[in-house]
Amino acid sequence: MNIENIELEKDLKIVFMGTPDFAVPILEGLIENYGVSAVVSQPDRKVGRKQEIRETPIKKVATKNNILIIQPEKIKEAEEEIYTWKPDLIITCAYGQILPVTLLMLPRLGCINVHASLLPKLRGGAPIHRAIMNGYKKTGITIMYMSKEMDAGDIISSKEIEIDDDDTASTLHDKLSILGRDLLLETLPSIIDGTNHREKQDESEVTYAFNIKREDEKIDFSKTKKEIYNKIRGLNSFPGAYCIFNGKVLKVWEAEISQNYFPELFNGQITNIYKNGFGVKVSNGEIIFKVVQPEGKGKMSATSFANGFQDKNNFVGKVIE
Repeated sequence: MNIENIELEKDLKIVFMGTPDFAVPILEGLIENYGVSAVVSQPDRKVGRKQEIRETPIKKVATKNNILIIQPEKIKEAEEEIYTWKPDLIITCAYGQILPVTLLMLPRLGCINVHASLLPKLRGGAPIHRAIMNGYKKTGITIMYMSKEMDAGDIISSKEIEIDDDDTASTLHDKLSILGRDLLLETLPSIIDGTNHREKQDESEVTYAFNIKREDEKIDFSKTKKEIYNKIRGLNSFPGAYCIFNGKVLKVWEAEISQNYFPELFNGQITNIYKNGFGVKVSNGEIIFKVVQPEGKGKMSATSFANGFQDKNNFVGKVIE
């Protein structure tokens, strides 16, 4: 990088757009290494039973560092204000809204996005959940130029990571967040001096990571034990996989695959109570629930749940929907 580019880097006006915990290390890395002139985040929302207003994680970081932050309900409402900032570069990570084309064309260095998958695989809002739920063996981070189509812009850089058999959405989230920070900081110098790689995505390889809906959370016991296991860990720690037991929701947070087989039982039928949980018959064998959460209660061991069942003698053999 020549002297002119070094001076340019110091005066660089970066606008960051993001909202959840995933984006926090990315923003903190930018602040520490480059500085950020302004931040855009989603509005604070009411959460929990008491419906208390909770600040977005990105707002907390911006406030702590005395950085200007705005939280428009719709990004178009803030377009004129963002124009006055005259950003050199806009960086987004899990912001939650699609930027209008006029904003994409504003910064002289472009708009780039930090995305939690190996594009063109898993475009969309839930790439971490879907990578595990779909049984992927690896995923990663992609730094890309933004385009008007969601997650379809040219790839600048990417780095992959293995998905361990015991990874959950929560553990993979944390690994990818740090990887995203490191890859962005590694990639930015080439974007600033114009030497960066740029590659169009192969549209024939595209898959999608649609946002999780309520129906995606329901356990289907006609599926294989591996598919069910992947769903449970892919939805841990949010929003959680569930089934229906005695007419009430039973969330399942942890499970393990069993080698037992019960051809005489129905799918969804409880097979046995073990030291580490209770078994449920599925299409190709048995899965053992280890940590569950009954409706209206906290998480507990599945063995404690089974042993505390009112009619314990009839617990084995009951069918979960």
